Amino acid sequence: MSPSATSPLEGQSPAATGSGPAEPAPAAGGSGAPKVVAEGVPTAVLPDPQTGDGRHIVAMLHIVAPYGATPSATSRCACGRDRSAIGHRRVLALIADHEAHRTTCPHHTPQEGRAAA
Repeated sequence: MSPSATSPLEGQSPAATGSGPAEPAPAAGGSGAPKVVAEGVPTAVLPDPQTGDGRHIVAMLHIVAPYGATPSATSRCACGRDRSAIGHRRVLALIADHEAHRTTCPHHTPQEGRAAA
């Protein structure tokens, strides 16, 4: 049998013929100096465009009430409060409790010395 010529698999490039290490590409300006910039490092420090107006979520009440099914609700707060309820009466009670928690939570009540907005 004679050896048959093998074709490279699709998507694979032939092996490199050079024996030296890879070298960086020349700079775009044509100066010949390699461009050296660390990956992930910003080249200029810019202000964060998503600073917003300083507001953030402190407490959240999530209610799910599909038509014809049993409703459920979850009440969470930044102070660590995490409660849930299933059923009409319990969900209504949790809604009232969530509203009452807003008056006692240290994250909701204004602190001394803080200017009124």
